[in-house]
Amino acid sequence: MDTKTKLISAAEQLFDRHGFTATGMDKLTKAAGMSSRTLYKHAGSKTALITDVLKERHRRFLPLIEVDSVDALFDALEEWIRSESARGCLFLRAYGETGGDTPAITEAVLAHKARLYEKIQDIVAIETDGQEMPELAEQILILYEGATAAAIYRSPEAIASAHKAASALLKQARS
Repeated sequence: MDTKTKLISAAEQLFDRHGFTATGMDKLTKAAGMSSRTLYKHAGSKTALITDVLKERHRRFLPLIEVDSVDALFDALEEWIRSESARGCLFLRAYGETGGDTPAITEAVLAHKARLYEKIQDIVAIETDGQEMPELAEQILILYEGATAAAIYRSPEAIASAHKAASALLKQARS
């Protein structure tokens, strides 16, 4: 594993566990097993490191949503939560902690969320024989995001509940 990859991996774990603000550069250097000079050489700044972590998370998340049904989408979310963590969406947490005031982080968050919404729109079109139904896609997105947040304190069972609601909405849209 190269130095930058090692740094991004260590940073992602710390940011996910402790948050972005609470994770100082000293914790990052210790977790990555490198000097602060090496950290800054490879990260540039904490903002750049957060952005790199979000981009890497996005890259790992994309294959998860390459599905063609709402059932598969929610099944994949449940698998992601069980394997990655049930601490909520790292993108929304980054946005919340920075208040949307850091352009590079905001851009990474909005790009990730736009891709998720586009994929849900595609899935809705598949599930409804090609109909574009942006309101239904928005409702499923909200259920998906809500399930991600509720899994923090309700366990991954929250995803099963959101999945049922999304399926009911789809069934209604088809009739």
